[in-house]
Amino acid sequence: MKLLHSGRALTAGAAAVATLVAGGSAAGAAPAPAHPTDTATATATGTAATATATGTAAAAPDIPIANVKAHLTRLQSIATANGGNRAHGRAGYQASLDYVKAKLDAAGFTTRVQQFSASGRTGYNLIADWPGGDANQVVMAGSHLDSVVSGPGINDNGSGSSAVLETALAVARSGYQPTKHLRFAWWGAEELGLVGSRHYVNSLGSAERAKISGYLNFDMIGSPNPGYFVYDDDPTIEKTFKDYFAGIGISTEIETEGDGRSDHAPFKNAGVPVGGLFSGADYRKTSAQAAKWGGTVGQPFDRCYHSSCDTTANIDDTALDRNSDAIAHAVWELSR
Repeated sequence: MKLLHSGRALTAGAAAVATLVAGGSAAGAAPAPAHPTDTATATATGTAATATATGTAAAAPDIPIANVKAHLTRLQSIATANGGNRAHGRAGYQASLDYVKAKLDAAGFTTRVQQFSASGRTGYNLIADWPGGDANQVVMAGSHLDSVVSGPGINDNGSGSSAVLETALAVARSGYQPTKHLRFAWWGAEELGLVGSRHYVNSLGSAERAKISGYLNFDMIGSPNPGYFVYDDDPTIEKTFKDYFAGIGISTEIETEGDGRSDHAPFKNAGVPVGGLFSGADYRKTSAQAAKWGGTVGQPFDRCYHSSCDTTANIDDTALDRNSDAIAHAVWELSR
């Protein structure tokens, strides 16, 4: 997520002494209500494929958290091998893009790399289209793939990038044939001011922008002291996410910390309906939020935001799992 400015105001509870709420950290809180387990993925995938073939509405498959974490591990390895980051214009970003593109190409997506310039360096967006569906009704899901220079960017935003990648691969595994056309995107240079996503939106004519029925953005969805925040921009998209979380017994709040600071903003400014999920950055968790979600009162949602400690150790598996499944649910529901 793009840094707005230093020293911005924190939410209520910033001055509270950090205390561990009963139930401990979010990772140690009560488990998520039942949903298809990761070990049942093969069964869920087969059911989805059968439902698609018979013309019935298939439910989204469970997204295996182990697969999402494997992508994060790979992104960490890339950063480690390339100066500790995956920032715009640097070797770590190029290697990250190559990794994601290879996975999508092997799964049958049509991919293209869009080039742009920012801060004297060449940047790249990766766009992946799933064949089929009404090209006049496009559902997009995207995340920024770049990190800041100061760290590997595993929560910000390897988490969103990996979950979107695994959702796209689940589309391929299930043989999903939606009514609408599905498109996935990984943006470059978000950390420099939403440069990649803005370039993409500006590259579209008004007719092409009008074909996008919704853009879903996922930026930081595995914060170690997580909240469950839903964008409130488009009512239909917002309801889709809220209904999903209500169905698994999780209360959500409207996302305000990152409003206008991530890649949904260029789409929204161009009149495209947008929505998304967020688990929090450097705002601090209030006592009321900790009572709902667990975690530590008075501490940031992500204490390693834009820091060198934003590594694979900086991820809450429960939040990453829940949000990944919510992404798949929304992609399936909104593309029917």
